[in-house]
Amino acid sequence: MLPTRPRTVPSSRLSRLAGFGRLAGGIAGNVLGGGAREVLKGQRPDLPSLLLNPANAKRLADELARLRGAAMKLGQLISMDGGEVLPRELSDILARLRSEADPMPEKQLEQVLVAGWGPDWRAQFQRFDMAPIAAASIGQVHRAVALDGRDLAIKVQYPGVAASIDADVDNVATLVKLSGLLPAGFAVEPLLDEAKRQLHEEADYAREGEMLARYGALAADWPEVVVPELAADLSRPTILAMSHVKGVAIDKAAALPQAERDRLMTLMLRILMAELFDWRVMQTDPNFANYRYDLNSGRLVLLDFGAARVVPDQISDGYRALLASGLAGDDAALLDAMAGIGILPPNAPAAMSETIVAMARDGFAPLRLDGPFDFGTGGLAGNLKDQSQTLIGQREHFTAPPPDILFIQRKIAGMYLLAARLKARVDVAALVRPYTGGGSTQASTQPRATRAAMR
Repeated sequence: MLPTRPRTVPSSRLSRLAGFGRLAGGIAGNVLGGGAREVLKGQRPDLPSLLLNPANAKRLADELARLRGAAMKLGQLISMDGGEVLPRELSDILARLRSEADPMPEKQLEQVLVAGWGPDWRAQFQRFDMAPIAAASIGQVHRAVALDGRDLAIKVQYPGVAASIDADVDNVATLVKLSGLLPAGFAVEPLLDEAKRQLHEEADYAREGEMLARYGALAADWPEVVVPELAADLSRPTILAMSHVKGVAIDKAAALPQAERDRLMTLMLRILMAELFDWRVMQTDPNFANYRYDLNSGRLVLLDFGAARVVPDQISDGYRALLASGLAGDDAALLDAMAGIGILPPNAPAAMSETIVAMARDGFAPLRLDGPFDFGTGGLAGNLKDQSQTLIGQREHFTAPPPDILFIQRKIAGMYLLAARLKARVDVAALVRPYTGGGSTQASTQPRATRAAMR
């Protein structure tokens, strides 16, 4: 686990650059020392192994967590929740960054709040808890009670985060490139550009507030779903205020009875289908912390819409064709659909096409089953992860999908991982068929009619 203690967020360009310098120097020193020891033993130094030794792993994760902001967020993004893009060793290191970040010291927090609300900011509240209830890569969250009695969650952005995004992404990318762990010829620049764009969007709290309100309107007719209400009067460019919604972390729902886990995961997959085909907007970050479960009402709580993005019509239509071919078991149509949305690289050799088709067959296994699919057995998530490593092993031909597709795939993979964590049983085919010409989409747009049946 990373340490979680108050540490000042480096907010100036020079202080953040110095952090990357210390990180690179420390890793280089460890590599040189380890290489010298191998030479003295008569062994040829193995650069990847030296770069990925435990000391460097801890140094990398701890420094990125100290920097927070884009440095930490990029580590989360490129870990991809399953190693789909990077080698497993590097992905495992960066996965450490999905734990809680270090909060700001109270003195630095006070400075941010004064800058956002003015020196008399406390006059707006009956109570404001200076100790955060959560700390992540872009900001930390505090409980508060407004003068009018509203129970609020206040997201406070770390200072200097927005201004440092481009430099942070470039610095992290330099470290990754120097590692030599990326596939030869891997086109990382489009992913870096997309990471910068997404991070700027996530640091734009006005945009996130708009997405929060949008999701609240979209989910208004879903009685099993809760979205916090935006408190626009207290929100500022670096402060996002919303109603506080009770709930426990979604992965703790694994302790619930089987029927309730099945109902909850079915609901989450219904939301995924609605995002992709009905709403045409998707919250693309599958971090489990973005979903909570209200133990009293049994409702699903949706949080954090900084990574929400519009799904273009052509991508939605492409996924509709992809699902239809998967349901039909038509490999030729499957290849065409994957090529159409960019999952299959142009002029891919036969071996790569076979690997991708095998991955698709496994991924579509829940769709082809007539009845509930048990995500708790069969090791589906592990099989897909192993196949992705085989794919990356074909280095001379491997290219990442377009960024929009990559983030949608990341969301889908996150849902598979959560379903496996909950050991849920879901009739996935019944959820998908209405979107592939196999029936009405009434279940996706009128959840009240199906709520009792889902229980």
